[in-house]
Amino acid sequence: MLTLEECIAIALEAQPRIQATLADYAAARYRVNQAFAPLLPQLSGLVSATRSNIPTVTTTGVGTNLTTVQTRQFGDSFIAQVQLSQLLFDFGKNLAATDAARKFAEVAVEDVELQRQLISLTVKEAYTNTLFSQRLIRVQEQAVERAELNLRSAKGFFDVGTRPKSDVARAEVDVANARVDLIRARNALRTAIVALNIAMAIDVDSPLQIVDNLIYQPITLDRQALRADSLRQRPEYRQAKLRAAAAEATERQTFRNFFPDVTGTGAYGGAQTPLNESWSATLSLNWSLFDGGSRIARYQEAKANLEGARARVRSTELDIVQNVEQAEIAVEEAQERILAAQTLVASAQENFRLAQGRFDAGVGTILELTDAQLALTQAQNTESQALADYRIALARLDRAVGRR
Repeated sequence: MLTLEECIAIALEAQPRIQATLADYAAARYRVNQAFAPLLPQLSGLVSATRSNIPTVTTTGVGTNLTTVQTRQFGDSFIAQVQLSQLLFDFGKNLAATDAARKFAEVAVEDVELQRQLISLTVKEAYTNTLFSQRLIRVQEQAVERAELNLRSAKGFFDVGTRPKSDVARAEVDVANARVDLIRARNALRTAIVALNIAMAIDVDSPLQIVDNLIYQPITLDRQALRADSLRQRPEYRQAKLRAAAAEATERQTFRNFFPDVTGTGAYGGAQTPLNESWSATLSLNWSLFDGGSRIARYQEAKANLEGARARVRSTELDIVQNVEQAEIAVEEAQERILAAQTLVASAQENFRLAQGRFDAGVGTILELTDAQLALTQAQNTESQALADYRIALARLDRAVGRR
């Protein structure tokens, strides 16, 4: 017998979407190391061996007595060096790239939390739909029992000659309809269980029993507090701000590409077959003065991306506020529907009791009785639907606020 919290815990542990987002975060973290790597010393080794064959033509003599001699000379060379280079100053280009990569890694972290919240919402909805299907089965079973009782009463009255055959036929139709609705409810339960098992990432054929929490517990909503919580807890809002920060870092990087790089390089090794010691030290300044406007275009692109990212922060904030407001309205509506449905069920039960009493006393018609029976079943279905909608509305409110 699983509770809702246990189902959510199973899903968060087993869902492959969580594992995929964790892998994406690991990849983003390694990209931070890649962006920072050019700032560290770069060490490389060089080994080169060459053998050359150079033909030589020599001409000797005077006048017509010329002699041409062709000879071949072989030469061998061997070089082994260790080279060390260090970027001394680049006007902060690589630091800006590292900062941008770090922001994107933090975006990946928020994506993990986003997936957890979405999976929790999926489990809550599937859990509630399962309970709703179970509730509908009980309602339809009661409807079948009432319809069968009415059929027995109609047959009894027909046997003693106080009711026409049409009353029996109408009661049989009601029994058949009630059984069809019961079959649909049972199939809906099977579908809901499959959805819940999939949400928890377990085998679809796993037997499942869950605790019934489909009860009405009224709550009071603090709109201002919920709105503030949503902007603090929603991962989408944090992601939007992080992307804006990453775009700002990228803009700084592209602007600093207009400046040169200062690099120091040193090499030590030997040359020729007996390795003669050799070394070198170099200080270089690399500055691309003109590249056809590529850097200017990249800088303008980065500025446009930054403006777009800042606008999306505001857009995300408005979307979150709208989501919270809609979720609050849905919760309040569901609460009102539950109260109305409970009153409706009480009235329908009393109406059915009176109609059944009138029919048993011989003063009521079968049509009046079946109408009362149908109205009671519909009222109970309406109450069950309102309870399920209330639970789902609460789950979506949690998601809108940024809670699992």
